[in-house]
Amino acid sequence: MFCKNCGAEMHELAAICVKCGCPREAGANFCQYCGKETPPGTVFCSGCGIPLYQPKKSRRSKIAAGLLAIFLGSFGVHNFYLGFTGKAVAQLLITVLTCGAGSVITGIWSLIEGILILTGSSDKDSDGNILSD
Repeated sequence: MFCKNCGAEMHELAAICVKCGCPREAGANFCQYCGKETPPGTVFCSGCGIPLYQPKKSRRSKIAAGLLAIFLGSFGVHNFYLGFTGKAVAQLLITVLTCGAGSVITGIWSLIEGILILTGSSDKDSDGNILSD
């Protein structure tokens, strides 16, 4: 195992790097598996081929988000749930400021988003984490 910040070899159980003092998972300059330097924005290590970024699982549910989109999507509830507050406020304002007439537009918009969420085409929350099943 290697430090992702400075590339120094680390013990498997070490919490910090003894060379630079960085926490085990901090840094993005070196591959933690082979120690090869990695340019910014690299997805796979050119030395060992291991993915450098592993997306985390979200605590937010794909099924809950999809159902919220289908049933309450005109009010942007699913986007509030997923953390997309800008889009959620837009949907809410379109619906409320048009006295419900805009709910046709936001309803179709949210129905499409609900289908995309449930089919897995749109599977990330606002933090970039993968929605749980």
